[in-house]
Amino acid sequence: MSETDVPVVDFAPDRWGNPEHAITLPAATQAALDALGIRPGRAPVDLQDVALPDVVVPDEARTALAAAVGPAHVSDAAHDRLRHTRGWSTPDILKMRAGDAGDAPDLVVRPGSHDEVVAVLQVCADAHVAVVPYSGGTSVVGGLAPDRAGFAGVVALDLARLDALVVLDVVSRTATLQAGMRGPRAEELLQAEGYTLGHFPQSYEGASIGGYAAARSAGQSSAGYGRFDDMVVGLVVATPRGTLEIGTAPQSAAGPDLRQLVLGSEGAFGVITSVTVRLRRVPRERVFEGWRFPSFESGAEALRRLAQDGPLPTVLRLSDEAETAINLSDPSGGPTGEASGCLAITGYEGEPDDVASRRAAASAVIEECGGVAVGTDAGERWRTGRFHGPYLRDPLLDAGAFVETLETVTWWSNVARLKAAVTEAVQASLGAQGTPAIVLCHVSHVYETGASLYFTVACAQGEDALGQWAEAKAAANAAIRRAGAAISHHHGVGTDHRDTYDEEIGPLGRDILRAVKATLDPTGVLNPGVLVAR
Repeated sequence: MSETDVPVVDFAPDRWGNPEHAITLPAATQAALDALGIRPGRAPVDLQDVALPDVVVPDEARTALAAAVGPAHVSDAAHDRLRHTRGWSTPDILKMRAGDAGDAPDLVVRPGSHDEVVAVLQVCADAHVAVVPYSGGTSVVGGLAPDRAGFAGVVALDLARLDALVVLDVVSRTATLQAGMRGPRAEELLQAEGYTLGHFPQSYEGASIGGYAAARSAGQSSAGYGRFDDMVVGLVVATPRGTLEIGTAPQSAAGPDLRQLVLGSEGAFGVITSVTVRLRRVPRERVFEGWRFPSFESGAEALRRLAQDGPLPTVLRLSDEAETAINLSDPSGGPTGEASGCLAITGYEGEPDDVASRRAAASAVIEECGGVAVGTDAGERWRTGRFHGPYLRDPLLDAGAFVETLETVTWWSNVARLKAAVTEAVQASLGAQGTPAIVLCHVSHVYETGASLYFTVACAQGEDALGQWAEAKAAANAAIRRAGAAISHHHGVGTDHRDTYDEEIGPLGRDILRAVKATLDPTGVLNPGVLVAR
């Protein structure tokens, strides 16, 4: 599957991704669950039977919203409200499977322009109706579940109609894209002109341009293309007080860079309506290959050397022994070679001569660190199957297993300590609850000074799966803070990480964020409780 083959579809609120891509558990996985005594729990509630809370938005506000965007673009239909309830985390999915739609918005409003977004925000500020900016709906940190206490209702502000390629500047190699455009559509339009963003996160099928910016998304090719926030050179933001336009040049010394204030703000400061990004040429050649290391430490050393001294591959990641052994590093289920050791994936994209040169030089470094080539088949299986892995979660939930992920980032000198601390904290928490866990880890993104660690946790579902995970996640968050690492590398803050993020930035940092929110959103209607505590 190429990036432009991914269809733009409407996603279900109780499953990951495209319903057409749903899979069944491999026989070996089901046999392993049976051997562990894991049995299916209660069947999910049919979405048609999920009870929705009453619509409480005042009639006057609804009339004003209809005047702002047109009556056809204001909906209280059950399927619209369910579709805009929460995001894609395992707790989000479990709540919906249990029939809990308590966080459903009262109305779904679909503006068709920046000016209509501003008008909607002004109506909601006047009526004290909370607004949840929504485009892809792929948050996995509670970023779409606002604190609605004290508000006269909640509106999901769906940006799907803002999906145009506004400007393509081939001289500067920039493009201005409206925020509601999903990743596959952006690649389709740009690649038709010979360009790419090179940004392919795990949520690529559903995530949007605005969401990429609002959550500081990091794609799987970040070593070569950078994170999404590295690509952004300009933003247009709607706020209850009007419009904020940021970015008049690639870089500037004219005061602090306000782009960085909006990037990662998760809809709490304003609604991003368009983003100007730098582009790269579509690569003429791609080569992906696998490498086997005797240990995670030796593999991490190779990644550090490449990140610091080069040459840097476009894709660079390393699975630990546990992840390599059970083959989650290869979502398509094919063999990856020997079962022992750790599997690394390197990928190179660009002009043929550049690809060949970087590949040869990087391979020499990898071999010096003890890496053994296992061929391009392993790399290609990862490349073509990298969007398939999350689809395993739904059949695992059906089978009675619990699967969730978490991530963090730290300095190279702290990677081993952090990995051990998080693994031990999660295993201790879930083990004490009677549901021993498997904890897998990989290095997902690398920098000169450090790396991101991405953990996958699997265990049996307890009687109270939500409480079970809440306890384990709290233990992981505490371990991350004790180790001096950041609470998130690319998932964001939302509500799940808000309290730990508050500890990370300290009282003064918290006051800065509150001051910004008070300036841009004086009535506090924008995604209340997300990023900044009320």
